[in-house]
Amino acid sequence: MTVNTPANPEILALGEAMIEFNQSAKGEPKYLQGFGGDTSNFCIAAARQGARTGFVSAVGADHFGRLLIDLWERENVDTAHVRVDPQASTGVYFVSHGPDGHAFDYLRAGSAASRYAPHDLPLDAIAAAKVIHLSGISLAISLSACDAALEAIAHARANGVRVSFDTNLRLKLWPLNRARAVMLEAIRQTDICLPSWDDVTELTGLTGRDEIVDFLLSHGPRVVALKLGKDGSYIATPDERRVVPGHAVNAVDATGAGDCFGGAFIARLVEGDDPFEAARYANVAAALSTQGYGAVAPIPSREAVEEILAG
Repeated sequence: MTVNTPANPEILALGEAMIEFNQSAKGEPKYLQGFGGDTSNFCIAAARQGARTGFVSAVGADHFGRLLIDLWERENVDTAHVRVDPQASTGVYFVSHGPDGHAFDYLRAGSAASRYAPHDLPLDAIAAAKVIHLSGISLAISLSACDAALEAIAHARANGVRVSFDTNLRLKLWPLNRARAVMLEAIRQTDICLPSWDDVTELTGLTGRDEIVDFLLSHGPRVVALKLGKDGSYIATPDERRVVPGHAVNAVDATGAGDCFGGAFIARLVEGDDPFEAARYANVAAALSTQGYGAVAPIPSREAVEEILAG
């Protein structure tokens, strides 16, 4: 069973979407139900900026899976390539807030998305897209999902489709040595790399900003957008690099801010911005997304971002 929404996506994202329960008050057992999963967050962020997006994954034949499909339909994300698996559940995670920031606990072992395999890939849709986006989590959730992700990357490149990759290192899912080996193989086939500072320093063992982007550019990407949180982003191409400053806000929850940056950044590249213009836009989108709780609800619209940029 599949469900359709507006077709012909120019940006496809592959990975696992999950149901989120986000602690609404520190120290209290009250959680707000929301949605998460890094590549799903990315997809919705790009769609809210006006891009035609589609999600490639599987959900369980359960209430939570239906909630996710309903979400994508509301957000104009194409679901033609979301498979409903009657033999597995939809993943769930909890976000708790404390003095050291937010912590994540996952219930995702054996989820529908983790059972995704290469034979499930929509090869024609991948070949017809402009960009396909994946993350370290897309590779980490299972061996079959990793094989599917790598095959999707290879198929995209063979058809002239750009590959976007966000490191999103989660050591609860796999050991560091395996993560390094597999992610570096993915990065070698990546056109646009979207690392976060904590992830990439762990993966590379490097701590200098230019050392890091030199390393990544030498492995294949033509654009590196190193996310620096509230400080903005460091954008590098083989010809130019510079810090694009962040946008100051009163942040309450940074959950999904990096995914929002990525979705906005790729949406603007597809629309024709250069990487530095795209980063200026994406920095504002990511900052605005930290002003509410949860990964999806606070993602701003294109109009909200453009209002800030115009001011």
